[in-house]
Amino acid sequence: MNGGLSDAKALAQALGNPPESVDVCVCPPFLHLGIVGLAKAQGIALGAQDCSHKDNGAFTGDISAVMLKDSGCSHVILGHSERRQYHAESSLLVAEKAKKAHIADLITIICVGETESERVAGIQNKVVTTQLLESIPESANVGNLIIAYEPVWAIGTGKTATLTDIEDMHAVIRRFLQEKLDNSSAIRILYGGSVKADNAKDILAVRDVDGALVGGASLKPDQFLAIIKAAAGNS
Repeated sequence: MNGGLSDAKALAQALGNPPESVDVCVCPPFLHLGIVGLAKAQGIALGAQDCSHKDNGAFTGDISAVMLKDSGCSHVILGHSERRQYHAESSLLVAEKAKKAHIADLITIICVGETESERVAGIQNKVVTTQLLESIPESANVGNLIIAYEPVWAIGTGKTATLTDIEDMHAVIRRFLQEKLDNSSAIRILYGGSVKADNAKDILAVRDVDGALVGGASLKPDQFLAIIKAAAGNS
């Protein structure tokens, strides 16, 4: 929830055309989808930060997956840690939203991750696999699912998980996907958690890290472009 229309347009234009080897998706606030959709380069996908678990009706303030599709979106982020924390969204609700998104032909970026207290307690693997089990609907497949691992304690805190922490959790997620979905090796697992220009290259080189879910750095064109460049170098 950052910036006005002019900020959103300027950021989209500043990204230019990404390298062909890198898939870039920008997910602005709902109100900015239209202007960003017009301002961004054709090689950049458009996504939303959330969607409703309903198609239409008396759900004041909600935005449906169909509305997002009509607005030019191809992707939607679901279950972000801030939605889970500040809006009390459960994994079961995330799954209901994902079902609607898949029906609308949207690619879902489903977020999972543990809190600092859960990591200290040593239950991070159980927490994340439970979130995966409950958040991924039966409608998910290799074509409409992306997973984003975001340790909650590293979101907007400046803290970043160690490369070993990241590799270990991404391996846990990969094993879960292999057990539950066909052709799971082709499903991307993104890392999100204070990804910046100066650490993106190392993070993106970690085994089973297929991309980044970028937060604050995406609001700064030079930072975002540097992360895109790092992804191109690792492709």
